[in-house]
Amino acid sequence: MVQKLFVGGIPWKTTKDELHDAFAKAGEVVSASIVMDRETRESRGFGFVEMADEASAESAIAMWNGKEFGGRMLKVDYARPKEGQQ
Repeated sequence: MVQKLFVGGIPWKTTKDELHDAFAKAGEVVSASIVMDRETRESRGFGFVEMADEASAESAIAMWNGKEFGGRMLKVDYARPKEGQQ
């Protein structure tokens, strides 16, 4: 089952392809996205990565949480549903 991860501390110039490739070192990545500001179209410094299964997600958390990536420290954990969603 696909596991969605929250990734905080993404360097401002990182592309979704770079994020995808970094997390692919931990397992199969289904998708990677970086949240962009609606007005400026610049990165907000966080995003989401969907891993193919729980083992890949656990590996990605172990590999990247608290680790330096592009000069910034990443925060990686399971994504929580938006308020009001299940």
